[in-house]
Amino acid sequence: MKKPVGRLAPSPTGALHLGNARTFLLAWLSVRSRGGTLVLRVEDLDHPKVKPGAAAAALEDLRWLGLDWDEGPDAGGPHGPYVQSLRRASYRAALDALLAKGLAYPCTCSRRDVADAQSAPHGRDPHSLAYSGACRGRYASWDEAAAALPAGRVPAWRFRTPPGISSFDDVFLGRKELDLAGELGDFAFARDRDGAGYQLACTLDDAAMGVTEVLRGDDLVDATHCQLAIQAALGLPRPVYAHVPLVVAEDGRRLAKRHGDTRICALREAGLPPERVVGLLAWWSGLAPYGAETRPADLVRGFDLARVPRAPAVLDSRAKAIFATGGA
Repeated sequence: MKKPVGRLAPSPTGALHLGNARTFLLAWLSVRSRGGTLVLRVEDLDHPKVKPGAAAAALEDLRWLGLDWDEGPDAGGPHGPYVQSLRRASYRAALDALLAKGLAYPCTCSRRDVADAQSAPHGRDPHSLAYSGACRGRYASWDEAAAALPAGRVPAWRFRTPPGISSFDDVFLGRKELDLAGELGDFAFARDRDGAGYQLACTLDDAAMGVTEVLRGDDLVDATHCQLAIQAALGLPRPVYAHVPLVVAEDGRRLAKRHGDTRICALREAGLPPERVVGLLAWWSGLAPYGAETRPADLVRGFDLARVPRAPAVLDSRAKAIFATGGA
């Protein structure tokens, strides 16, 4: 079998925390256990939220944990640049291709507009409300749409979603299906004149960098269906996908400041050895006993994604006790 190419894709919108680190560890192990190649890509297109120095800090945290990569902004490689803000020309070219096919259009609808257009309560995440297509054919160009908005707001580019069921076989979750047009409608893929937004950029970069496996959090399953639609429209190859449960707090919500300081840099500064932090991530993942101290390299032999629990990992009192005492 051809060896896999996976990727680590930190976003410099904040410090790397335990939840991010666990997903990165599993992505790293999945590829390293089969002798594959790892690409590190900095996804820095969320401009208002990007924090100065956060990209370099994320790479430092990953190295401290014992995770490495074969291609990246520091390592170089044949598929650079490995920072998305430096790849805008490719996004513009893809946007132009979608426009030429009649598959993209500018939209001025706000999230409130989309919600108000729903005829009945929608069961999905409020960030994924089905869009009615109200702006289809409304504006001849991005500039025309932008002129219709108040100062400080910009249009979104939407993908003209075809009817039918989107499906893929997830390595971890099994068969996933979604009526993309019915459930999400014409989804937004960028809020940038040149198409430099998450959905389009992620799809293009995975293809351009030869990524054959994407392991990420299960909160991105819907995003995968959107990216499959873009791949089909542009004739791009489809990677294998695996979506794993997130790390959540005892209240069931994803990690945030209200749940304590779970930043990797804070744990490092508190004097914890990286082996203890990796041990916690491995325990959450069914790969090591409670309280073990280990390195990612120690977990490579015999790694099996099937050992990872199906339920979210929980930052409970037992987990907190592992790092509550600081360094040894």
